[in-house]
Amino acid sequence: MRLPSQRRALGALFLVLALFFAGITWAAAAAGVWPVALAAGVLGAWLGALAVGALRRPRVSE
Repeated sequence: MRLPSQRRALGALFLVLALFFAGITWAAAAAGVWPVALAAGVLGAWLGALAVGALRRPRVSE
């Protein structure tokens, strides 16, 4: 018997964190703090990519 996968929960967590970092990016850019905006944008993009990978349906192996 297989244990339940937590991929969807991790995907949702990564998606929420990516959205938070997008907000930090916007706020830092509006304040003119470009190093923080750049760093938050990179982290948000990375977490967004992890979220997409975790939420995508796994391939069925034969």
